[in-house]
Amino acid sequence: MTIADEWYMRRALELAALGIHTTRPNPMVGCVITHKGKIIGEGWHQQYGGPHAEVIAVNAVVDKSLLPQCKIYVTLEPCSHFGKTPPCADFLIQHGVKSIFICNTDPNPLVAGRGIRKLLDAGCEVHVGLLEAAGLELNKRFFKFHQVKQPYIILKWAETADGFIAHPTGEPLAVSGALAKKLVHKWRTEEQAIMVGTRTALADNPQLNAREWTGNSPVRIVIDKTLRLPANLYLFDQTQPTLIYNYQRQEQDGNLEYVKIEAAPDLTEHILLDLYRRSIQSVLVEGGTTLLNYFLTANNWDEIRILRSPQRLNAGVIAPVKPFANLMQTRALGEDQLLIFKKTN
Repeated sequence: MTIADEWYMRRALELAALGIHTTRPNPMVGCVITHKGKIIGEGWHQQYGGPHAEVIAVNAVVDKSLLPQCKIYVTLEPCSHFGKTPPCADFLIQHGVKSIFICNTDPNPLVAGRGIRKLLDAGCEVHVGLLEAAGLELNKRFFKFHQVKQPYIILKWAETADGFIAHPTGEPLAVSGALAKKLVHKWRTEEQAIMVGTRTALADNPQLNAREWTGNSPVRIVIDKTLRLPANLYLFDQTQPTLIYNYQRQEQDGNLEYVKIEAAPDLTEHILLDLYRRSIQSVLVEGGTTLLNYFLTANNWDEIRILRSPQRLNAGVIAPVKPFANLMQTRALGEDQLLIFKKTN
């Protein structure tokens, strides 16, 4: 594999990322087709239930007779089964494709190597693993969901420079600046669900939607063990699908679903299992401290995003203590600082 091959796969990954808001629960996939070093077709999976990236890219090729001489670069193994659309592996074989580069093998049990086997059996030259790490990062939610059978968990909080997230009384603290707040709304469009605990719901009365960014608002999740939250909170306004995990009630009420769970030292295990059954692949946990510490103590998390303000409080509710983790990114957001940590394997 050459530097040119890597370049074309990077282009396919860039295309795939354009589907972050519209493909789930399917993965993001991009495809690039080259002939004699020139791109003659490309595409990405644009909409759940719609044509896959390979189909869009092939259809973009004006002269289909060139396809047997082309190189195909696709970020995920072509599917081998009939779902919302026919198998892409069969589609490529029918068009005489002979050379294909694949970033990642599909972890979905319905595929899981079968697409690659079909291509090999048809006489295709198949290269697997080109820019594999970048592909795993792109579809981290999809891979975690199928390999671990849990959603991808992102813990997020905002803290002062001296490590507090609320006033001593628990009263909400306006920590982040305008740019950081806008970024949080962008994050909300990228995850399937967003979660808060009882105290945060009471203290902040959050809407948990994406008012400041274009995209879908996530499914709202609140843990309210004894159902003590008042009905006038935004969480219960029926504007978004909302799951209320509790110890007492199992009932559907329009867009609200009360989900009864058993009392247990580790609530996260029961909740994550239920979310997996609902095909929710990712959750942004926005707090508060008690809920964040539930996930940290149980080691049920994948990523931590901290928005750190330059202001100091000197006293208050202490931010969760980060476990040992890899600092993957740090950057300025106006006067704030963003730190992103990944769990250490």
